[in-house]
Amino acid sequence: MTSIHHRKVDVNGLKIFYRESGSPDAPHLLLLHGFPTASHMFRDLIPLLADRFHVISPDLPGFGQSDMPGRGCTFDRIASTIDRFTELVGLERYAVYVFDYGAPTGFRLCLEHPDRIMAIISQNGNAYAEGLSDGWTPIRAYWESASPANREALRAFLKPETTVWQYTHGVPDGTLVSPDGYSLDNFYLTRPGADDLQLDLFGDYKSNVALYPAFQQYFRTHKPRLLAIWGKNDPFFLPAGAEAFKRDIPGAIVRFVDGGHFALETHAAEIATAIRDFLPR
Repeated sequence: MTSIHHRKVDVNGLKIFYRESGSPDAPHLLLLHGFPTASHMFRDLIPLLADRFHVISPDLPGFGQSDMPGRGCTFDRIASTIDRFTELVGLERYAVYVFDYGAPTGFRLCLEHPDRIMAIISQNGNAYAEGLSDGWTPIRAYWESASPANREALRAFLKPETTVWQYTHGVPDGTLVSPDGYSLDNFYLTRPGADDLQLDLFGDYKSNVALYPAFQQYFRTHKPRLLAIWGKNDPFFLPAGAEAFKRDIPGAIVRFVDGGHFALETHAAEIATAIRDFLPR
């Protein structure tokens, strides 16, 4: 039986919740979730890896069980909090698994501390313009004009039915997707202040796109070991975004699974096997 510990640590005045499993003497693996979920998205993956790795997965500030930051939250602030979090929990050198919002968070850590990053697993974690689908059009409109009308239009992304759609779109057999994940996400989206935080982050996502050239320069300069494993039917991050890693890291491994954005919901075992094959003991 795999023991998974559920803890909180104070990071710059915010209580950050995290899951931890595996021996602290094993290679460290940091799992970073995306929107609108939390570390519970890794509930199936952690037990498949904890016999070989020390696995730690925080809830990003304002997500899941972590404290809600103040208004005007940015990806820079999230990354700074997670950077300090890794220091407080003793991750001196680690591999990082990035998904969705976890990608701009994790790639900022790579820029800040390239010596700490052992390897990268990107599961639908984008760093290239060609990886952005037309699904970003209403969010791009808010980047270009932060009007009240454009902000209000983005509330459609926070509706319960949209969360369900994110989980089930592109999944050949929707009965394989447990309702537990999207139901919990929808619960967290009702927390006081959660809607404004998410709208703020939609607006700030343009800062991530602006950093794509810096992320790509990091890839070219440091050539980290990288596995891109992608739900090929993702409506937001296209397969071209996975293939693009090979342009800057020729040795990158790129694989696709027949799933959607939340590929772990249907392909956790396959993704775990790929990680075990990819990462050194």
